[in-house]
Amino acid sequence: MKLVILDRDGTINEDSLEYIKSEAEWKPLPGALEAIARLNHAGWHVVVASNQSGLGRGLFDVAALNAMHAKMHKLLATAGGRIEAIFYCPHAPDQACRCRKPQPGLFEQIGERYGIDLKGVPTVGDTARDLIAGASVGCEPHLVLTGKGEALRGQPLPDNFPPGTRVHENLLAFADHLVRRDSVA
Repeated sequence: MKLVILDRDGTINEDSLEYIKSEAEWKPLPGALEAIARLNHAGWHVVVASNQSGLGRGLFDVAALNAMHAKMHKLLATAGGRIEAIFYCPHAPDQACRCRKPQPGLFEQIGERYGIDLKGVPTVGDTARDLIAGASVGCEPHLVLTGKGEALRGQPLPDNFPPGTRVHENLLAFADHLVRRDSVA
């Protein structure tokens, strides 16, 4: 199975220091929906692993989160793409759970759900914690320079990033890279 694991905020959609709290605030990044469609058309199954501490902080409820995801699914369908599953951590940082990235819990859940070892599975995010979580279970780390990743544009990666992290301008550039690499293999 060809599987890709994506972060959500800052990777697929715009991020906000105030959190994305509603369907109206959820806005796709340019090219992100097309990137997911391109991956799907090349045979990749796409899932999301996302910290959603706004739930644990009481900033929004599960109904609001479901509305955001319904909007994402609808816009993706229009673009010809699909996300198969969304795994999210609902806890606030002080709850010390295992599912909040950089802990590997969400990735372990994905591996269990699909019955696969995640070694070599590409994972994409805009922060070190996204990639640390994936790399801890053997995923191949890819950073996008969108969302919080924009602050790293033109700089060497800090030491807290997993070894071998590849850097891409955005999700569409990552998708192009993966589809190209896959067609050569």
